[in-house]
This record gives sequence, structure tokens and C-alpha cells, in this order.
Amino acid sequence: MPTSTTAAERSRKPGALYAGERRLARVMITPTLALMAVVAAYPIGYAIWLSLHQYSRTDAGVSRWVGFENYSAALFGDTSGFAAAAGIASSDFWAAFWHTMVFAVISVGLELLIGLGMALIMNAAFRGRALLRATILVPYAVLTIVSAIVWQTFTETGTGFVPQVLDALGLPGAERVRLASTPDAMAIVILADVWKTAPFMALLLLAGLQGIPKDLYEAARVDGASRWQQFRTITLPLLRPAIAVALIFRTLDALRVFDLPWVLTRGEYGTSTLSTEAYKTFSSQQLIGPGAALSVLTFVVVMAVSLFYIRFIGGNLRDATSEGR
Repeated sequence: MPTSTTAAERSRKPGALYAGERRLARVMITPTLALMAVVAAYPIGYAIWLSLHQYSRTDAGVSRWVGFENYSAALFGDTSGFAAAAGIASSDFWAAFWHTMVFAVISVGLELLIGLGMALIMNAAFRGRALLRATILVPYAVLTIVSAIVWQTFTETGTGFVPQVLDALGLPGAERVRLASTPDAMAIVILADVWKTAPFMALLLLAGLQGIPKDLYEAARVDGASRWQQFRTITLPLLRPAIAVALIFRTLDALRVFDLPWVLTRGEYGTSTLSTEAYKTFSSQQLIGPGAALSVLTFVVVMAVSLFYIRFIGGNLRDATSEGR
């Protein structure tokens, strides 16, 4: 006896179910997209609009379209427009760009090495491990501004911890103003960042270490593998996804660094970054258009590095994940 297909039965067919899920997904994601458009897309679009105008608080708020003149002054040192007349030079942007790159590469590299060491220690089984984990994570809980003030106090001439140690040991340099010299200032900014954020790197890597099956290490020990061989053939390959995630988070954050160099040196003595340069243009020089152009250029740099990570490190992350399955 033939059976008729009801509407309820048709709705349970795979095609109908898939179409229904797609409609439900669109309905549920619409509020999120609208919120992102308000929170992210509108400010970015407004910054781009400002960067294409001559707009200064010191010029009675007059706005005039100048096209890419602000970008030309920042990137190529064009001396024919308003931005150049206001003192926006390409040397300032490129100096800040290279300072940012140096800061990001060195700080993230040190954080990866130190964080990996911390993660390996925290992952080991011994008495007092919980207390050690809590102690290691304390610097990450400290506010960045507080961390900067602490390091400023450490290196303060005469009364700081570092000068007093050098003086007690009879070593030279106790009277040296480290935050007012070009090589030392960047080193202090990097050390302050490593001290604060290496625990965050360690936390991410610890999560990856705890996901590695212990049976692999037991089998390796039975086969006579040394600790270094276990680390090289088991730990590092299986830790690649966690390393990739940690590198992505920290690199993108380092490229946008502002608070540490600003509190420690106000962006002087070779510590200017893309963010501090944009802020100085906005606040000190009261130049909204050129400042917006520098902000957009910072956004472009971060976006380019993000795409690089997604293209290369993201691909390695997928490969490592598929290998671990």
C-alpha cells in the first residue's frame, strides 16, 4: 500500500533540514554582524575618512579634502602639502615602523623561549606545582601601566634597584640614565614586556603540553629515548598548534604596543612605535587627519602580518592538527 509523504516527513529530509539550518544560522548571526559593523567597521571607516582630509583642532576645526596627501607625507616625505607643512615626515613613520618590528621580533622570540621553559616546568609532576603555577602567572595579572612603573623604578638613576646593585658590586654604570639612552631604553621596554607576557605564552603552551598523551612518552622511554629525543620527536611536533596560536596572539599584540613605551619613555630614545607616533600626532600636534592616516597605516601593517600568519602559520597549524588525529 503506497504511503503519502506528509509535510512533517518532508521537513525531515536532509535537503530540507540543511536549508532550515542555513536559515537559522543567518538569523542567529545577523545580530553579531550588526554589532561588529557598529563596533569595528564604523570606526575604521571613519578613521579612513578623516585620513583623507586636512583637519586640525588648531585650525578652527576646518576640514578640507586632501586625498592621499597625509599618506604621501608619512610614507614618502612629500613636502608639497598640509601634512608636511605641519611637520609630518616620512622619517618619523619609518623609524616607528622599524622600532615596532624590532620590538615585536625580539620580545615575541624571547617570550616563546621563556614561556616554553616555564610551561615544561609547570607541566612536570612535583610537590608544590600548584603554588609554582600561581607564582609564575602573577606578572601577567599585573596591569601593564603598573608593570611599566615598576620597571621605571627598577632602572631609576641612583635610587633604582639596578643602579644600587651595580654600585654594591662595584661595577660601572650605576649613574647612567638608562631610559634616556637609545640602546638601553628599547632593551628595558622589551624586558618589561617579556616579564609581563611570558607567563601568558607559558599558559597557552601548557594547555598544549597537557593535551599530549602520556603513553607516547612511556613508549619512548621503553625504546630507550633520552629526554632530549623525547622533546625533539614528541613534544615539539605535537606542540606546534599551541605554538602557532601563541605566536599569532603575541605578535599581533606586540605590533600594537603603546602603553609600555609611552609610560617609560614617551616614545623617545629609539622606542617610538606605530601606536605612539599616531597618538603623538593626535594629542600633542592636534593633527586629526595625519594622525588618522598613521592609525590606518598601523591597521594595514597589523592586517598584513595577520594575513601572513593565516597563510603560512595557519597552514602549518592545520597540517599539525591533521597529523595529530
